[in-house]
Amino acid sequence: MKDYIIRATAAEGTVRAFAAVTTGLVNKASNIHDLSPIAAAALGRTLTAVGMMARMLKNEKDKLTIQIKGDGPLGGIVVVSDFQANVRGYVHNPNVDLPLNERGKLDIRTAVGFGYINVIKDMGLKEPYIGFAELVSGEIADDLTYYFATSEQIPSTVALGVLVDREGVTGAGGFIIQLMPGAEEETVERLEKRLIGFPSISKLLAEGTTPEQVLEMLLEDMNPKIIEKVPTSFTCNCSRERMERNLISIGKEDLLEILEDGKGAELQCHFCNEKYNFGHEDIQNLIKENA
Repeated sequence: MKDYIIRATAAEGTVRAFAAVTTGLVNKASNIHDLSPIAAAALGRTLTAVGMMARMLKNEKDKLTIQIKGDGPLGGIVVVSDFQANVRGYVHNPNVDLPLNERGKLDIRTAVGFGYINVIKDMGLKEPYIGFAELVSGEIADDLTYYFATSEQIPSTVALGVLVDREGVTGAGGFIIQLMPGAEEETVERLEKRLIGFPSISKLLAEGTTPEQVLEMLLEDMNPKIIEKVPTSFTCNCSRERMERNLISIGKEDLLEILEDGKGAELQCHFCNEKYNFGHEDIQNLIKENA
């Protein structure tokens, strides 16, 4: 099943819903960063969430960034997406290894720890919108549910899952269900009943359940309508030109020091690990061009 996101409405537009399968892109991220299982699960959940949240943006040039900073051994998570749900991200410590929790699951809660989550929306204005919330569990889905309720005042349920075995990521995805103004109490009660004991989203997707079927299970009898279906992927937009601008930004004095050292410079993208080498002549040209 290829990775994609669907957006839907239900209950006469008073429910907004998103569902995604992201197994391929999470597997790609895990391979690029050589992630431990617990790091793959934490980053994968965040990549999935940001991809879905990107489809809440209004304009094609808008961008969304989530920063999760906890006091656990994972250190932190950074994920960015554009409007088209091209996501990229990394964790500060890709080699985290912890014992399974009391339920025999990957202990994401301990790996992330407690701290805060920032949601940054760059919508082309002078200043980006920055939403903030404390981490209430470290499980990421619960933390985003709390963020939506406190920072955006939208009652939401977020479910995220990544299934990892010895062969890699075998199932990843999630859903976001949100109550819009005018939602009736009967609608709220139906959703609450269906969410109680709802199967693991990663297990459903690993078994071949589609995002459409997931939303059908959740929104049955609420007249769900799929508004869009868009592909999502792990895609980095780094380039040699961007790295040149980064080098120029350090200033002429530092560039001269690099030139005198004679070793050149190697810059590496945090998001995709691509390396860019700048030799003696390259540094010399940058100094001349920006004298």
